Amino acid sequence: MRVLRLVARLLGWLLTPMVAWAASFFGAWIGAGIASQLEVAKTGLWVTILMGAATAIGATLAWMRLLRRSPHLREALALSEEGVPTSTVHEQEEVE
Repeated sequence: MRVLRLVARLLGWLLTPMVAWAASFFGAWIGAGIASQLEVAKTGLWVTILMGAATAIGATLAWMRLLRRSPHLREALALSEEGVPTSTVHEQEEVE
């Protein structure tokens, strides 16, 4: 059961980068759709890159805001208010 809890927490900690990664692909897809209407390829490339970056940053900020406001989610993922994993701190305290 302890291994299952550890795997669940690791996957929970990876949610933030996965949310940002998925949002960047979605934003780049939208940017590519906009870029297909443009005449200059270099401008289209920059639109795609900027849309991907903007959606990744926006999704990460929204996810971190959700973590700060949801004590139940923080408890389930064993995170502090800053989004830092707390289980390693607790495990070290138990050893000492």
